[in-house]
Amino acid sequence: MKILVTGGAGFIGSAVIRHIIRNTTDSVVNLDKLTYAGNLESMAEVSASELYAFEQVDICDRAEVERVFREHQPNAVMHLAAESHVDRSIDGPAAFIETNIVGTYTLLEVARQYWQGLDEARKAAFRFHHISTDEVYGDLEDPQELFTETTPYAPSSPYSASKASSDHLVRAWRRTYGLPTLVTNCSNNYGPYHFPEKLIPLMILNALEGKPLPVYGKGNQVRDWLYVEDHARALYKVVTEGEIGETYNIGGHNEKQNIEVVHTLCDLLDELRPQANGSSYRSLITHVQDRPGHDLRYAIDASKIQRELGWTPEETFESGIRKSVEWYLSNPEWVAHIKSGEYQQWLDKNYSTRTAQG
Repeated sequence: MKILVTGGAGFIGSAVIRHIIRNTTDSVVNLDKLTYAGNLESMAEVSASELYAFEQVDICDRAEVERVFREHQPNAVMHLAAESHVDRSIDGPAAFIETNIVGTYTLLEVARQYWQGLDEARKAAFRFHHISTDEVYGDLEDPQELFTETTPYAPSSPYSASKASSDHLVRAWRRTYGLPTLVTNCSNNYGPYHFPEKLIPLMILNALEGKPLPVYGKGNQVRDWLYVEDHARALYKVVTEGEIGETYNIGGHNEKQNIEVVHTLCDLLDELRPQANGSSYRSLITHVQDRPGHDLRYAIDASKIQRELGWTPEETFESGIRKSVEWYLSNPEWVAHIKSGEYQQWLDKNYSTRTAQG
């Protein structure tokens, strides 16, 4: 099978591609615009494979997307290309509307026309897998409640509203045109190659540089944490074994308050890379003003994908977070490259007084 992965140079997309190349005989076409968060170094270990191809293309560029479909003839699409950072969406929502809504529409239309032109056997086997977020559901007030695949949408930020819009488009193209689509909604990912505007890598790297660890409000926002390689396994299982027209929620079964996550990171760094002055990294924690419209709690019920497709996460939060910290400590060159240029300028502008919470 040949799989077209959009956004394959991003955090989750690169994990998906590494998983496919390492563990299957399928080939991959990585379509990525290479914005600030796209990094081809995340593909270094698989980029020389004969099963891998790269196309630098914006999903909003219809002519180029059509060319990619025509030249590569994919059997499936895994659509991960998106603007994905809440704080950026608050400061500049236009890019999120363009990429997440208009880009998804463009990709759907190209995929639909391509699919309609296939012979019957290839047409029957084709899949369009749209990867989304649990943030489309809003937040949960009841501490016992979980997001299910039928939870009503109630997005809170420009980011989550744009992702909710793209989910609706995908389902409409299924209902109206018969395009064989699947949708997944995931909880917060973390792990190697994570772009350092998000909570976990930002805290690790700030701590190592002796910078403040700014936490929104009391840090009592709750997120369900999913190790990115577990997510990659789930996504491949959905695109290859999932039932057309279905939605699958993917979670890590690891609900943690943000302040708990920061404390865990500080304690791991105290163990693995203690400060020269002997003080704990916890001393760097600084509480800052909360961001507008901040959702308090996300939590996913992932029983459907476990029941129907047999997927469960392999990593606990404790094992995954240790692997993550160890990876950042072992890969200073990747960190240095990703923190240069446009990202560093944006970081200086936006994160002098606030932080990312994902």
